[in-house]
Amino acid sequence: MGTSVQVMPLCGVYSENPLCYMLSIDGFNFLMDCGWNDLCDLNLLQPLTRVSSTIDAVLISHPDILHIGALPYALKQLGLSAPVYATEPVYRLGLLTLYDYYLSQRQVSDFDLFTLDDIDSAFQNVTRLTYSQSYHLSDKGEGIVIAPHVAGHLLGGTIWKITKDGEDVVYAVDFNHRKERHLNGTVLESFVRPAVLITDAYNALNNQLYKRQRDQEFLDAMLKVLRANGNVLLPVDTAGRVLELILILEQYWTQQHLTFPIYFLTNVATSTVDYVKSFLEWMSDSIAKSFGHSRDNAFLLKHVALIINKSELEQLPDVPKVVLASMASLEVGFSHDIFVEWATDARNLVLFTERGQFGTLARMLQVDPPPKVVKVTMSKRIPLVGDELKAYEEEQERIKKEAALKASLTKEEELRASKGTDANIGDPMVIDAASPLISSDVASRFGRFRDIFIDGFVPTPTGVAPMFPFFENSSEWDDYGEVINPDDYIIKEEDIDVASAQGIGGDLNGKLDETSAHLLLDTTPSKVVSNEMTVQVKCSLLYMDFEGRSDGRSIKSILAHVAPLKLVLLHGSAEATEHLKEHCSKHVCPQVYAPQIEEKIDVTSDLCAYKVQLSEKLMSNVLFKKLGDYEISWLDAEVGKTEDMLTLLPLSSTPPSHKSVLVGDLKLADFKQFLASKGIQVEFSGGALRCGEYVTLRKVGDSSHKGGTGAQHVLLEGPLTEEYYQIRELLYSQFYLL
Repeated sequence: MGTSVQVMPLCGVYSENPLCYMLSIDGFNFLMDCGWNDLCDLNLLQPLTRVSSTIDAVLISHPDILHIGALPYALKQLGLSAPVYATEPVYRLGLLTLYDYYLSQRQVSDFDLFTLDDIDSAFQNVTRLTYSQSYHLSDKGEGIVIAPHVAGHLLGGTIWKITKDGEDVVYAVDFNHRKERHLNGTVLESFVRPAVLITDAYNALNNQLYKRQRDQEFLDAMLKVLRANGNVLLPVDTAGRVLELILILEQYWTQQHLTFPIYFLTNVATSTVDYVKSFLEWMSDSIAKSFGHSRDNAFLLKHVALIINKSELEQLPDVPKVVLASMASLEVGFSHDIFVEWATDARNLVLFTERGQFGTLARMLQVDPPPKVVKVTMSKRIPLVGDELKAYEEEQERIKKEAALKASLTKEEELRASKGTDANIGDPMVIDAASPLISSDVASRFGRFRDIFIDGFVPTPTGVAPMFPFFENSSEWDDYGEVINPDDYIIKEEDIDVASAQGIGGDLNGKLDETSAHLLLDTTPSKVVSNEMTVQVKCSLLYMDFEGRSDGRSIKSILAHVAPLKLVLLHGSAEATEHLKEHCSKHVCPQVYAPQIEEKIDVTSDLCAYKVQLSEKLMSNVLFKKLGDYEISWLDAEVGKTEDMLTLLPLSSTPPSHKSVLVGDLKLADFKQFLASKGIQVEFSGGALRCGEYVTLRKVGDSSHKGGTGAQHVLLEGPLTEEYYQIRELLYSQFYLL
């Protein structure tokens, strides 16, 4: 049998809930994403609670809450202790996303599910990889290779390819085939016939507008409001799709010489853009080339101002403006507060660029027709004063005393345990009342005051000697002297207050307002005050799809091209999942699975794989040819067995002749450019390539293979002229002949 593969969803199937799945390969358990929602619904994590202690590695695909939100909580509370793997942008931007999420929650509630320290601790376990880097696991994962590949959608977004014994398992959720301003499209189409493909059905029922048309409608809608003296609010994520929106606005404002102010408002706006400036090699080819030629960084923003607190926004001139504010769900954060203020003015526009999570205010406002009245909870954190402050300080003092007492008792118990009850043997400071060393005259001299003489010197049965604690330093020595422990000389981190101020505050270039500083350092006792209010929604509401995911038509085309042996469908509404499952069963592969929560399915390959070794005698006669990153050769051998291992041995008889094999993947567009560089006139005509005056080249696929992944025939037609033979030689040069 092939490599054993099982998939068990923990969250995010037949729904749009966060993504979290367990993938087992030969007993090694991967946790694929660890998402949560903005409502922090603990019920969503119940399946993860039951398996978290069995997880061996965590693979993160995107740096947003739906993919990474529950990671700090799972590591702190659920017993998850496995190493985490992600790309560098996912690591950096995911960290900032969780900072912003925590600070947004703390401003309006006593959020205690995790802290900033928990976030930092979670990300200390992250191993950062680059695209296409093959990382070999060890110990229990021996023989398994993981590699991240470009997914599109978000900066650093990853398709994970996991390989064991030559079989590929591909995890590809939330991918985008379209090339965008700041991202290249996915490379999923380059994977052909993986053993298992795990993907989502999120957009299976949606078809998108052409990008140019969508962008123009987006800009026209905003300018119409701004020119009518209205404001535009875009609820956005912290460091994901907002980057594409910022570039769209920057480029259009520059081209049209517009003066309407644009503000990017999150708790970590400055840090986000600073990090993004250093991630140009992870972005689209056009951005990388622009920087390479002119040193022009696309994220040196001229029209978008970065602010990190709402008080800065309130101090700005009251003119029509565009504000991109977190969080996209409108449940908490700056976007929630701004919506409440702006919703009552009919001149304003709230423009949603992604579907809101179920149960959130954003999703409620995106229904058709939208509600005219909504109930919201306004909360803010205020410092304690008067009796409340006094009671708080007394309670803290009591807690501090209890902690000190507990610490002293613990220390005393440890001291007793280290010394033992017989620590007083041979100690001249200890005088035993029953000892014959105490003479009778001494006893008679003190008479009834004898207890004064021994008081404080005779220990209780569990007591220790009346002297200062002494611990002998038993250092190790070798031929060169005392053995040095390098850990003793590592510069320790500064205390948490300084670290927080410099680590978080430093990222924000000192722009923390007073409220954020208190939230970070907990310097002032405070409480949350909340009140329910009804908001009249008079402003315009508009949804436009800037989620950066492939639409239904593209998903079906890509899956047909990849043509996996087995397909697993996850994340997506029940309707979308069933629709894509039915389509793929007919047009992609017969074995399509759509499991329920905690339903473990076995998708082990039906192929039989064997490990064989090549004998030295056989290898000495093999000639390899370079093919990209690989070396290939044709082998004629027979299977033998040496030392309980299958071995390929040279044939005992003369090997039979074989037809020549051309190895390679011809792309007509690339071949067209190649011929043009050789001075041959070439153009596309009717799906074929017309070369010169009389020669035509076309590709004909083998229809017996689903998805068009079988052997392809290249037909070269035309009269046998010098031009024909020249083009044939150039065609042969694109392949490797075996």
